[in-house]
Amino acid sequence: MLASIRSLVGGVVLALVVAACSFAPPAPDREVTSVTSLPKIIAHRGGTGDAPENTLEAIRLSIAHHADVMWLSVQLSKDGVPVLYRPADLSALTDAHGPVSAYTVSELARMNAGWSFLRDGAYPYRAQPLGIPTLRDALRAIPLGMPVILDMKALPAEAQTQAVAHVLDEEKAWSRVSIYSTEAEYQQSFAAYPQAGLFESRDATRGRLVRVLLNQGCVDAPSEHALTAFELHRALTVVEKFTLGEGQTEVQATLWTPATVACFRQKPDVHIVAIAVNDADDYRTAACLGIDAVLADSPLKMVAVRTGVTMPLKCPRPDAQGLR
Repeated sequence: MLASIRSLVGGVVLALVVAACSFAPPAPDREVTSVTSLPKIIAHRGGTGDAPENTLEAIRLSIAHHADVMWLSVQLSKDGVPVLYRPADLSALTDAHGPVSAYTVSELARMNAGWSFLRDGAYPYRAQPLGIPTLRDALRAIPLGMPVILDMKALPAEAQTQAVAHVLDEEKAWSRVSIYSTEAEYQQSFAAYPQAGLFESRDATRGRLVRVLLNQGCVDAPSEHALTAFELHRALTVVEKFTLGEGQTEVQATLWTPATVACFRQKPDVHIVAIAVNDADDYRTAACLGIDAVLADSPLKMVAVRTGVTMPLKCPRPDAQGLR
């Protein structure tokens, strides 16, 4: 996928870095630069801010709202069919309970995936049930030209990997799909499929980001053509080990900065996705950083934000902020 995008030990140190990386308004012209392209918008869980997540209705609306890329969560049914659902228990979002893996695909289709969706103090989909769709149904509902990111959500990985690969084979969808997971098992299991577009492991991305932010340098830039994704802002716990225990500091860190982006861009054709970009300020920050795409809950809102950006976008130069 993303072919079309190709586009933690000192708490004080990290806190200082976080503060330094905020984007101040541009001052004189000599301290600004212009951006001529804007990040693509990825519909998170199909567009969870606009409709019940991972449903065909969310997908339909995100397409209508002109999202550029679709991000979908995948688990495996009892009878081995890849379906779209994120939480560990069905009670989180539906009118049922238990894991997805305890139900057949036909049983999942009869559940209401919109049961818990709240809008304006009401639950509009309780009277308009939305079943849990299969991955195959989703792929067929998405235009062939729209890239898709599949977020693998259940373990063990091997059975789900094989089932997803089978669907991608039959739908001839490998070229428009890439695979993401917070679980490294999926990078390992999908490695058996050379045609798979794989995001690097979250552990690798996190470790590199933190090392740069703690001034340890860019010693392990990702390889060329790498796909990477991490939150723009993220709550982190910094742990300092003592002889007789440890100390912890909670920080709200900004992970994508001029320095971290520069590290990730050491090799050609590295693609960066900033996760959880849901307002105009963060979208402009991502654009000024040269981020390829942002993962947003509401394509309806964020496409409007993008449309409202005056081009070329004026951005503060990294060296104007003391960041080189």
